[in-house]
Amino acid sequence: MAAEKKRGLANAGIRAFGEEDAAAAAEILRQSPEAAQWTELGFRELLGWRGVLALVSADGRKVNGFIIGRQVAEEAEILNLAVVPSARRKGEGGALLKVALDEFRARGIRRVFLEVRESNEWGIAFYERHGFSKSGYRGGYYREPEEAAIAMEKKFTG
Repeated sequence: MAAEKKRGLANAGIRAFGEEDAAAAAEILRQSPEAAQWTELGFRELLGWRGVLALVSADGRKVNGFIIGRQVAEEAEILNLAVVPSARRKGEGGALLKVALDEFRARGIRRVFLEVRESNEWGIAFYERHGFSKSGYRGGYYREPEEAAIAMEKKFTG
């Protein structure tokens, strides 16, 4: 990510997600049942998708969290965000989200969407603190276990 050095992201411990991060991200998901579950292969495949924004937060070589988003025209979607349990509620998830939102805004995005498990009250509150609002309901959206999703949206102004 060319803009990474300009914005000082490497100093903040946030950097572009590389293929070598796929195993660590899959392990983080195994510890995060509230998140959408993807395989290591799935992470590697998505890095080739058009419009993908993929970041990790790392302490040295140890990956503590990741965020994956994708841009389509003037809209974007947060596809997955997870942080290792030992690093939660310490600002890493918020830092990842902020960097992703800043990058989307720099790309000219006007709206960002995401889904959260209906039972994930902490996740819903987290996104509301970051300016997202509830915009819909998707029954049976998640698998293993099956659960509805709350759709959320953030509009950029100005």
